[in-house]
Amino acid sequence: MPDVIVFDLYGVIARTQSPEAVRRIEDIAGTSGPAFWDAYWGCRPAYDAGQESAAYWAEVAGRLGVTFPDVPALIEADLGSWTDVDDEMVALVRELADEGRTLGLLSNIIDDLVPRFEARHGAWLGRFDALVYSCHIGVAKPDPRAYEICAERLGVTPADAIFFDDTERNVLAAREAGMRAEVFTGPAQVRALVG
Repeated sequence: MPDVIVFDLYGVIARTQSPEAVRRIEDIAGTSGPAFWDAYWGCRPAYDAGQESAAYWAEVAGRLGVTFPDVPALIEADLGSWTDVDDEMVALVRELADEGRTLGLLSNIIDDLVPRFEARHGAWLGRFDALVYSCHIGVAKPDPRAYEICAERLGVTPADAIFFDDTERNVLAAREAGMRAEVFTGPAQVRALVG
């Protein structure tokens, strides 16, 4: 029974962007389709590692060869698209904390989103022993240093932890860093593996 459990945030505990949120971002940007989202995600690693929001959106615009009409509204819509959670996973976090498990959160997350997310979800985030955000540590998954820093903050070696992430490349990188890691499929999987 693993006593140290590390979770990714988005796609595991927090929900990814809804179709409605995606459409809102596209409407504000004045552009849509694969090229827009390729630029959005292609520029994201530096943003996750601490780049400022305005600089990120300038890079996205530059990659597309466009000018966004309202960058502050775009920033706001993007931030708002990343704040919903899966209530069943939140309940599982509370359950594991009540059992005395050591819990870590390792998330690729942008700096402007952290205070907003923590203000909305502070009660259950407070059940984690370490909150490790890419924007605060200057590296994002799948950089091996992210997993090492997370383990250090939990006071363990990577081999002492099991990690759940919805992205296979992050899971493979966690394994290379020494963690036991699994591609997240749902709460039942977590219960089966950590029970």
